[in-house]
Amino acid sequence: MTQPEALRSLLEAVANGKVTPDMALDSLKNLAYEPVGEFAKIDNHRTLRTGFPEVIWGPGKTPEQIAQIIEVMRLRNPVVMATRIEPAVYAALQSQVKDLQYYGLAKICAIVPSVIEPQFEGIIGILSAGTADLPVAEEAAVTAELSGFRVQRLWDVGVAGIHRLLSNRHIIESASVLIVVAGMEGALPSVVAGLASCPVIAVPTSIGYGASFGGLAPLLTMLNSCAAGVGVVNIDNGFGAAVLAGQILRTAEKLSRNRELG
Repeated sequence: MTQPEALRSLLEAVANGKVTPDMALDSLKNLAYEPVGEFAKIDNHRTLRTGFPEVIWGPGKTPEQIAQIIEVMRLRNPVVMATRIEPAVYAALQSQVKDLQYYGLAKICAIVPSVIEPQFEGIIGILSAGTADLPVAEEAAVTAELSGFRVQRLWDVGVAGIHRLLSNRHIIESASVLIVVAGMEGALPSVVAGLASCPVIAVPTSIGYGASFGGLAPLLTMLNSCAAGVGVVNIDNGFGAAVLAGQILRTAEKLSRNRELG
């Protein structure tokens, strides 16, 4: 919650003409947080600064802590997300948080409106190399959808059967941003980037035999891609890929609005 003394001082400065409304807005971007017990401080103005609200990281927190954070955040946000929530943790949360939804494959629980309408133009296409990569791919897909973006999924189109990808080129061509999720050797993002005219975000997963070193091998493959226009996020970071894709679309929309305004 915004500290009353700081907010009152800022409003008085605006009223006295010492601070312009635009300067006050910039100050507010870094002013507000709300304590939850002794263990958390909710960044209520993250949406104002970055376009995306704070999201709860589940691992390391007790169900009681997660529940308390959700209840505070839901008062100010139409969508509240918690990531990497194991089924047992969700079971414990159900009795503490009303109307909590669980996306089991993505391991995301959320408070959401009954209907989520896309708020932004463009399509985020999300591809997975194999079925074993789906938890990470679904984390990206659910995150993007709950953040107000249109998502198109294409699963199990890895390079071991490249015809599966090539017969779905229309999905690549219709996307505004592509997220490509792959384990093993991680070759799929390079192939997709060689076909796509939009940015490609590569997500290495920890799926693979011993020499994949828990995702390090596909990470290095993606970093060394010979295809231009590939950005790489951390191993298993579907959430981060979705936020990056969203930032790309939000920036494009902002630039378009600016051009229209002259």
